[in-house]
Amino acid sequence: MSQNESSPLKSSSSSLQVFSMMSLSPSLGSSYPWLKELKSEERGLYLIHLLLTCANHVATGSLENANIALEQISELASPDGDTMQRIAAYFTEALADRILKTWPGLHKAINSTRVVDLVSEQALVRRLFFEVFPFLKAAFLLVNQAIIEAMEGEKVVHVIDLDAAEPMQWIALIRGLSARPEGPPHLRITGIHVRKEVLDHMGHRLSEEAEKLDIPFQFNPVVGELEDLDVERLHVKTGEAVAISSVLRLHSLLASDDEPLRKKLPLALKNSNGIHLQRALQMSQNTLGELLEKDTVDGYSPSPDSASSSPLSSPVSPKVDTFLTALRGLLPKLVVITEQDSNHNGSTLMERLLESLHSYAALFDCLESTVSRASSDRLKLEKMLFGNEIKNIISCEGAERKERHEKLEKWIQRLDSAGFCNVPLSYYGMLQAKTLLQGYNCNGYKMKGENGCVMICWQDRPMFS
Repeated sequence: MSQNESSPLKSSSSSLQVFSMMSLSPSLGSSYPWLKELKSEERGLYLIHLLLTCANHVATGSLENANIALEQISELASPDGDTMQRIAAYFTEALADRILKTWPGLHKAINSTRVVDLVSEQALVRRLFFEVFPFLKAAFLLVNQAIIEAMEGEKVVHVIDLDAAEPMQWIALIRGLSARPEGPPHLRITGIHVRKEVLDHMGHRLSEEAEKLDIPFQFNPVVGELEDLDVERLHVKTGEAVAISSVLRLHSLLASDDEPLRKKLPLALKNSNGIHLQRALQMSQNTLGELLEKDTVDGYSPSPDSASSSPLSSPVSPKVDTFLTALRGLLPKLVVITEQDSNHNGSTLMERLLESLHSYAALFDCLESTVSRASSDRLKLEKMLFGNEIKNIISCEGAERKERHEKLEKWIQRLDSAGFCNVPLSYYGMLQAKTLLQGYNCNGYKMKGENGCVMICWQDRPMFS
């Protein structure tokens, strides 16, 4: 995310030093004309400062000060501006929504007439995400190649899709299986989704493709929430070779382990470490990720709560553990899980805000490097996908907070505990995925192996595992 101004930040340190000494007080008035005079890199640093200051006020219940910070952020943030302005707009909306939830009646009244077609919206943003980023394409390649190799010589193959929303993955698998030297197997795909029409569409597309390639095929739709799934409905039969795929789905089960939404919001802040703005003033940064790296990480030391969510600790998640154990009971030959490789499931607001600022900065960085700022598809992705995820991570608590992304290490621990053993992903699949990433004409996308798993990265930051 190159800033519009390329000069080192130290050249503007005098004005930023003024910002850092300013208190956020009502005496500044309702408008801040001096904010409009900031250069791009000055504005980016100050927005980070304001966001973390505002989150601190929200977490400690100092809502008047939070309101003042939000007013200043609103002078600078913009959903169609530069990268820091865009990401700040969505974090600001999330913090404001969290404040509104302290007045449930007001929050409900403001949202009472909001009409959203969640199914159409989810289908649209998933399609845009699939087309704009290489992450899902690479995951589908890796999953399909792993299934094809694991099912070599099998006569009857049963694939279970825990989030059956994308027919293209299985159309590619059908084509791959049709090319087997020994001929295609009898293929059955079970798809799980909350909406029947989504499954009907997938079943039609897959049946059409299988008929065209003369592959014996059945589609078994299972309508319902994954959280309520009875594995008996998967109808696994004796003699079938079973493969299970979960793409960006299992993390939502972690919400079932949390206590119900507390009536008292916001949560008390257990770690009030702020940012060290002066340290950042001495640096020269060119990307939002670098701004965040210098401006937050050095000034944040995990609290006891956040230590409990570190990758080294043993994850306690009964719902997921029970679910994985049930899947293990189906005796699958293969289970492949794809998840966003981020730690968004911390127990405190400040911890989640810091972690999500870093990870979503990288996603916004991808877009800034590859898509025009004026692109309507970019605006839709940022608002309808990333904006909604950010709001859920920052604004929600309890069972309402579904976006509980966690790191690869935790998923490995859970799978080990459920009785699975790690099988390295296909070398040929990794070569295919690398070729795909190289085809994006952008050297920011990278891939690396870790513990037999694959990390798909932006620059050196793991994004999906």
